[in-house]
Amino acid sequence: MVRRRKISKLQNLRRYVRAYQGPGPGQLRPPGSTGPDPIPELPEVRVSSDLEANLAVLQQVMGANTDFVIRRFQLRVAKRAAAIVYLENNVDQLALEESILRPLVFAKASVADDEPEADILGRVRREALTAPEVSERTDLGGLLQAVTSGYLGLLVEGAARALVIDLNKFEGRPVGSPETEGSVRGPRDGFIENINANVAMLRQKLRSPHLIFERLTVGRVSVTPVVIGYVRGLAAPALVREVKARVGRIDIDGVLDSGHIEELTKDDPFSIFPLVLSTERPDRAAAGLMEGRVVIIVDGSPFVLVAPVDLLAVVHSPEDYYMGFPMGTMIRLIRYLAVFVAILLPAIYIAITTYHQEMLPTEILVAIISAREGVPFPVLIEALIMEFMFEALREAGVRLPRPFGQAISIVGALIMGSAAVQAGLVSPIMVIIVAITAIASFISPIFSMALAVRFLRFPAMLLGAALGLYGVALMLFFLLIHMAGLRSLGMPFLSPIAPHNLKDMKDTFVRAPWHLMEKRPGQLFKTGRRRLAPGLKPEPPPERY
Repeated sequence: MVRRRKISKLQNLRRYVRAYQGPGPGQLRPPGSTGPDPIPELPEVRVSSDLEANLAVLQQVMGANTDFVIRRFQLRVAKRAAAIVYLENNVDQLALEESILRPLVFAKASVADDEPEADILGRVRREALTAPEVSERTDLGGLLQAVTSGYLGLLVEGAARALVIDLNKFEGRPVGSPETEGSVRGPRDGFIENINANVAMLRQKLRSPHLIFERLTVGRVSVTPVVIGYVRGLAAPALVREVKARVGRIDIDGVLDSGHIEELTKDDPFSIFPLVLSTERPDRAAAGLMEGRVVIIVDGSPFVLVAPVDLLAVVHSPEDYYMGFPMGTMIRLIRYLAVFVAILLPAIYIAITTYHQEMLPTEILVAIISAREGVPFPVLIEALIMEFMFEALREAGVRLPRPFGQAISIVGALIMGSAAVQAGLVSPIMVIIVAITAIASFISPIFSMALAVRFLRFPAMLLGAALGLYGVALMLFFLLIHMAGLRSLGMPFLSPIAPHNLKDMKDTFVRAPWHLMEKRPGQLFKTGRRRLAPGLKPEPPPERY
């Protein structure tokens, strides 16, 4: 009888080990296949009541990993053999000792030998485990997925299920100020690389049970957690379904940053404009949620995506709403003017000095001619050289270590500009034009929009040099046509300008007082748009105190 039982266990062991059959390292894609390259699949094997068979399959899959730990022990509370499996660098060792091993090994036995396997795991969870999060897995593939995500797996002899315990110890930086979206007034906290911390920050901003977060996983190798958040009752159900469908259809090896999700979900991947807002600020993401938008949070990325988005959203700053509306309107108008200056100023200068000298007053024209005397290059080549060198210095300042980056970029720009003027390679006026353009491009509150502005400068310069002011106007014409055809999850990118919505124009070029912005954006809400109660205009009391 004993020999027969040993032979039966050996056969089960071999059967479960053979169940893991992933393609070999040199296996090619089958002929005619159009899907992604094959990678070894996790074993589609249910957890067996045979402990050694389960451990053999796990060892077969994870045997090459030096940090994979299998620790066997005697489970005293159930009087059975048991084992825990985990990755030693991802699990809190102190919590493992205090919350798992000590209760499991030293708890008093209170289970009979013939107790059903369902009662075994239930008794272990009730009487021995003190961890805050414990769940069950019925297949070894799901158990391995949980282990590689920082969980600990518990297998018990005689139980055809496994317990998964959260002992995650992934390190992350503390919450700090946003690096790319600074402000003078407003919250100073910024998103970090931990998805749970980012969700908690949004929960802190919007303490409502209607704030819903749904979790997905993206990436066949990275298996990156992705959270989709929205406010139930504000976000349109069709919009939520569209976002989940676009994220769910992504089939890629790995997602390391939200930029992967942004590019694979935007309506026009060839457009230079940000059709999905990427932000480091929880207050901006919370404001988007209250407007009926959807946020996408990717584990490992400090940038949260907000969709849908329009042109005004990527030009406005949250700081506009934290100060009085006169100051907010003035700063917003300066920002719009800066965008036009950053795109058109070099092109207009090139067009006027090349084709339309009669438009300049005589004194200015004489000053330009005298400044350009001795410069060996045409105006276009001169502008391209200066713009290229400035962009190179800006990128060098970003890539260098922070203590040296700003100093080198500023000193390098000063030295290079002064030396170029003294050598007669560029004119002083061109240095001034490039400096004004660079300052204007820094005003954009969203980095992706600033990149688009920097890119548009160069085709505008080429058209201005080729066709004069007519070329600049032609460039603006095609740019407006392109933006009018863009959609962000179906919403027009130029709304509420095109299609025109007069009621929503209160928060476009000017920032109306809060008591006048009673309704939410019309493109996102057809009914139930009111967000403010009527009669909130501040007024002095009818009588003096």
